Amino acid sequence: MPKQRVMVVGGGLAGLAATMRFAEMGIPVDLMSLTPVKRSHSVCAQGGINSVNDQTRQLGDSEWKHFDDTVYGGDFLQHQPPVHEMALWAPRIIDLMDRLGVPFNRTPEGYRDQRRFGGTLYKRTAFSGATTGQQLLYALDEQVRRWEAEGLVTKYEFWDFLGPILDDNGICRGCVGQNLTDMEIRSFPADAVVLATGGCGLIYGRSTMSMACNGSAVSRAFQHGALYGNGEFVQVHPTAVPGADKLRLMSESARGEGGRVWVPRKPQDPRDPREIPEAERYFFLEERYPAYGNLVPRDIATREIFNVCIYEGLSVEKERPCVYLDLTHLPRTTLDLKLGGILEIYEKFQGVDPRDVPMKIFPAVHYTMGGLWADYERTSEGRLDIGSPKNQATNIPGLFAIGECDYQYHGANRLGANSLLSCIFSGLIVAPGIENLLKSSSHGASDDQPSSLWNAAQEKYQQEHDALLNRSGGGENPYLIHQELGETMTKAATVVRHNRDLSAALEKVRELQERTSRCSLSDTGNWTNQNVVFTKALQDMFPLAKTILEGALARDECRGAHFKPDFTMPGIEAEDPAERRREAEKWCDRFAENTKKWLKSTVAECGTDSEPKLRYEDVDTSLIPPRPRLYGLVGAEVIEEVWKERVAAGSQATSSRPNGEKAEATKHSPSTVG
Repeated sequence: MPKQRVMVVGGGLAGLAATMRFAEMGIPVDLMSLTPVKRSHSVCAQGGINSVNDQTRQLGDSEWKHFDDTVYGGDFLQHQPPVHEMALWAPRIIDLMDRLGVPFNRTPEGYRDQRRFGGTLYKRTAFSGATTGQQLLYALDEQVRRWEAEGLVTKYEFWDFLGPILDDNGICRGCVGQNLTDMEIRSFPADAVVLATGGCGLIYGRSTMSMACNGSAVSRAFQHGALYGNGEFVQVHPTAVPGADKLRLMSESARGEGGRVWVPRKPQDPRDPREIPEAERYFFLEERYPAYGNLVPRDIATREIFNVCIYEGLSVEKERPCVYLDLTHLPRTTLDLKLGGILEIYEKFQGVDPRDVPMKIFPAVHYTMGGLWADYERTSEGRLDIGSPKNQATNIPGLFAIGECDYQYHGANRLGANSLLSCIFSGLIVAPGIENLLKSSSHGASDDQPSSLWNAAQEKYQQEHDALLNRSGGGENPYLIHQELGETMTKAATVVRHNRDLSAALEKVRELQERTSRCSLSDTGNWTNQNVVFTKALQDMFPLAKTILEGALARDECRGAHFKPDFTMPGIEAEDPAERRREAEKWCDRFAENTKKWLKSTVAECGTDSEPKLRYEDVDTSLIPPRPRLYGLVGAEVIEEVWKERVAAGSQATSSRPNGEKAEATKHSPSTVG
């Protein structure tokens, strides 16, 4: 019997975690990466990784509360069994990474140090200074290189994923890749293909993501029939440093260690910020959200910073919107020990030491909650059936999605430090499911396929490549079109969204897509041709860009990172107790109606014309019923009181089940999309 192989595309945390597990199971792996594995975008993650720990348990924390914070922060738009399982695995994952040699920060007593991140009141976040992603990545890379030396892993670095190979039955049997050095195009037979290719920030032109995060691999799978979920939910990080080339993240860890966000109460106060008395500083997050302060969830912090700068006119600078992120009150030794990595970035690109002078920051596109639709199999207790071939499977048999490029774990808004956890978790759990799939006689083996399948796929992409190189000169410039695309998407589909802007952006994106078909290349060579690689990626940005815009246009509500002012739920304004109660009753009626209509995942299918076709999928909320998300809302206490009374009376969904209580098993598959 031929030895079966798996292709993992993407060398970040998710891809490396999956590769390590496959190798441990004795399954040979081909690992394809657009960049050297150790330069994958996971290396840029800064703040930390979440889990319940001994310190937080003593304060009443639990895995259930981590789970609850995650679905509450995500506005209940994620299927709950995968998130529940992730929270249960989290302590073991951090213990694993500790044993693999990740140099987590320690207390003087030798215990792992913890910091607080947004959307929680507990210090759940383990960290390695401000370079946590890099340390996790290097530890997993070391394990994968060990298996590479054993012959179970073959790396293909500087290779671009061009598309999956599907047989006559629509089963994925491998993929086609292109060597970015000599431009060779080659077919790779595989019995399963796992995409771990991250987000699509380059669609927005400038973001905190690496320049390799163009979304092309996901788009190519999408165009081959893979479904795409919740595309409209794109996280804009509240604190980033503007730059002419890209936007650089200033981690949430800065606020987790005590950093304070403020603006002068006097608009564009010309004084040195260090000379402005505290009484004349507006600490707006602390004033508006006293329980969470500077660590409200990211979508809320982002909107508040945007409002203060754009609508309230309190930006630090008149010509450039920004607020202060102030660390100057913290001891230099603490800053160097816990935040040295990000402080060096700021000092390098801004020429100012943030230990002495407050940083100037503004929100930036940072993360995609949406991604390829992925399946799962739940148990009757609301956990995952580990080992099920459904886990992380797309609707294309044999094609799987893990990490940031799937839609599974973060709903409408990701809590900080949950991304590294979800990447490693999804990478670890996809492996046993695929192992069982490969043992299944129904799946068959790629070696049973005729050679014509591989040859035809390779030839198809070779012809497309040659046609692009042979275009006549004098056409459109792909880099200028990309610049226009980024400006269009940033204006219409980031912090604040209006239907008129989204509609206009859709027409503009369609125009840009048509113009891209007339692009000509400045480099027509067959050696390290970055021009042709970029132009291919640009072509593949448009299906995802239209999916983001169509999903945002259709969703007439505010949920997490998706914010439409025309559909906000205002707070309670009345002073009279009886009137406050009546307003709260109406508020809860409207919330229940909106939940019934919009607590659904957007699922997009790519049409033959690359236009997305939207449908909606019910969300599994069987473990924790949806409830109002009331961070800092005026009148939150009376709304919460009314809602709790309704739940107790049984007029809403049943109350949360503790870990051991059984719930009805539900089916989750593309057929449930309606």
